Amino acid sequence: MADRDRRQPDSRPDPPAGRTQARTDPAREAPETDAERRHRRAQFLRELNEARELRDRVQPRRARAARMRQQLRMRTFRW
Repeated sequence: MADRDRRQPDSRPDPPAGRTQARTDPAREAPETDAERRHRRAQFLRELNEARELRDRVQPRRARAARMRQQLRMRTFRW
C-alpha cells in the first residue's frame, strides 16, 4: 500500500511540445507579440480554471468551505 502512494520519477506527464520548442529554439529571439502573449495568457487561464474545477470535484468539502469564505469576503467588502 505504501508503494502505491509513492510517486515514480517517470510518472509526470510530458510537457506540451510547443512549450519546450519555444524555449530551446535559438531562431526565436525576437520579443513576443501582443497576440502571442494574449494567447499564452488565455491558455494559462483556461488550464487554471480547469484545475480549480477538478479540485472542487475531488474535494467537495474543502471546495464548499472555500466558497463560504469567498462569500463572507464579498459580504464584508465595502464598495
